[in-house]
Amino acid sequence: MSYLALKHLHITCVVLSGLGFSLRGWWMLCESPLRQHRLTGILPHVVDTMLLGSALTMAWMSGQYPFVNNWLTAKVCGLLAYVLFGMMALKRGRSKAIRARFFVLAGLAYAYIVSVALTRNPLVFGW
Repeated sequence: MSYLALKHLHITCVVLSGLGFSLRGWWMLCESPLRQHRLTGILPHVVDTMLLGSALTMAWMSGQYPFVNNWLTAKVCGLLAYVLFGMMALKRGRSKAIRARFFVLAGLAYAYIVSVALTRNPLVFGW
């Protein structure tokens, strides 16, 4: 698979992951029974696995690695924050208010990751 095809797959998975997380967060806030559907538990893992796999393959193909390139290190740190905030937002938060706060924090982490990817600058939103 070419680098360009991997990049397109990666970007598609980024969009699908963000939209899926937003939809699950909305369902959580509305207490929708759709958040308990079997596909709601399976599809995010499929998309995120493809997202991570494409990222690792692109890093290997381009010779750019986290902890060597500052912007990739920032993306990895942002990813860890996104996962932790998302986990608190969708599963671990004790109340709806706490889950809503973590949902916003996860959205900000997602926006930060996208910003770093677009600017290749680890400063907050390229500032």
